[in-house]
Amino acid sequence: MVAQKPSFSPNLFWDVDMNTLDVDLHSKFILERVLQYGDLDDWRKVKNYYPFDYIKAMALDIRAMDPKTLNFIAAYLNIPVTEFRCYKLSQSDPQPWFF
Repeated sequence: MVAQKPSFSPNLFWDVDMNTLDVDLHSKFILERVLQYGDLDDWRKVKNYYPFDYIKAMALDIRAMDPKTLNFIAAYLNIPVTEFRCYKLSQSDPQPWFF
């Protein structure tokens, strides 16, 4: 990773000290937050800083994603949603049914 370290929207990290957030060490956490709560500018920063294959590896391993986010990243990476860890986990955790 050789690009200049990005500064993301502070609202993405309301619960952490931005001074201790390391874009290399906490890359998966950052990707999760950008995918869930980020805007287009934050997404561009992720794409410009992290290599495509690195984003792919991190995204495939995320434990939980809402359906909209999952479909977005699956389309971006050109990978079926069934390949993502969050999809596999959600399929193995049946929800209660109600009348």
